[in-house]
Order: sequence, then C-alpha cells, then structure tokens
Amino acid sequence: MNRTARIALVGDRSDAVRSHTRIPGLLEALRVRDGLDLDAYWIPSEDADQGMDGFDAVWVLPGSPYRSEAGVLAAIRAAREGGVPFLGTCGGFQHALLEFARNVCAMPHAGHAENDPDTADGNAVVVPLSCSLVGHEGTVEVAPGSLAARLLGAARTQARYHCDYGPNPDHLDTLRAHGLALTGTDESGDIRIAELPGHPFFLATLFQPELDGDGSRAHPLITGLAAAAVAHAGAG
Repeated sequence: MNRTARIALVGDRSDAVRSHTRIPGLLEALRVRDGLDLDAYWIPSEDADQGMDGFDAVWVLPGSPYRSEAGVLAAIRAAREGGVPFLGTCGGFQHALLEFARNVCAMPHAGHAENDPDTADGNAVVVPLSCSLVGHEGTVEVAPGSLAARLLGAARTQARYHCDYGPNPDHLDTLRAHGLALTGTDESGDIRIAELPGHPFFLATLFQPELDGDGSRAHPLITGLAAAAVAHAGAG
C-alpha cells in the first residue's frame, strides 16, 4: 500500500490564478485514477524560508512576482540540496534557474528582471520575453533519455503558457557547465524545460502542465512528481 506523501505547494495562493484553482481537482485525480495520495499544504512565499523538513515533494507554482523571492529561493534550494522531489512551473521554472545561478554557478548578483527591474543586464538570468507567451499554446520537444522524455513516453508535448519572462540566453552555457540539463525547447529553439541529473526528481517547465486538458487527469510530469513523492515517503 502506498503511503500518503506530504507535498508543499509553494506560492501565494489566489483564485485569480487559474493554475491554483486546478490543484484540488488534480490531487483528486491523482488519488482516484493513479492511486497516488498526496497530503497537500499551501505554503505562502514569505513562509517558505522556514525549511521543507517533513515534506516529500515541493511544487513551486505560478503566480510571480511572489511576495517573497527569498522564500521561494529557499524552498527550491532545500529541495535541491535535500534530494526532495521538486517541480517548478512557470514562475517556479524561472526561480529554479535563479536559485541555481546564485548558489551553484557562483553568481551571487544573479537577478530576475520582473522582481528587480534595475538588475544589470549582465546579471539578469530571467528576462522579458521578446514575445509574450500569455495565453500561448505550442509544442515542446524533449531531449531523448531525459526525465521529461521518460515521463512523457514521447518526444514532444503540448504546452500552455501564461508568462512574460524566460531564461536569458546569455547565461545558458553557464547553467549547463555547472550541471543543469536544459532538456526541452519550443518551436523556436528556446529553452522551456530544465532538470537536474542525479537528483531523485528535479524538473522545471516554463509552461504550465497543470493547465493541460480539462483537469480531470494530471499531466505526466505532475504524475511523475506525485509518484516520486510517494516513493520518498515510503523511503522515510
């Protein structure tokens, strides 16, 4: 019998954020359809720097700019360093890159242009997109052998976006050189998925898989997080 896994949903919960309203239905679908029972706790960004002890997964949800950048980065770092399954979507993807740049790539002044518009160009890891992706849908190609490819069982996935910010191409080589795998690209070749090889489950997407379909079934990447959380709970 699977153990109930505790998952931290990090973000500033709001009924105005569509992905947030999808969460209860997705958790129920995971329980009923997939046999993956998650005990979910919403953690406001300003409380997320208290540590992720006791959680079997961390999901940083959309809704940026968060009330506390520091809290979100602390939650991501705790999951990355503690081997806790992690998923970041939209703003969670952006902040996963920012956390990695600051704490792994030795870029202490790395910034997010939405959080700090005065971030110097050379330090901005997350920058305004040349074309807004709010309401955009498209195809994302995934690298063979990647975690995303294994979860999808396919070479591509449909993606729904609601964002205006993405990775700065000038820093991608630095992120790669320090071990971050950039494993998904859109039709223009722009990075849309990042993972951390060697971690039990560390995946981030600029798109929002929680918006996939009608909400009656979880996207494979979300199902993958849930399965990793249950495995983490069982190993505890």
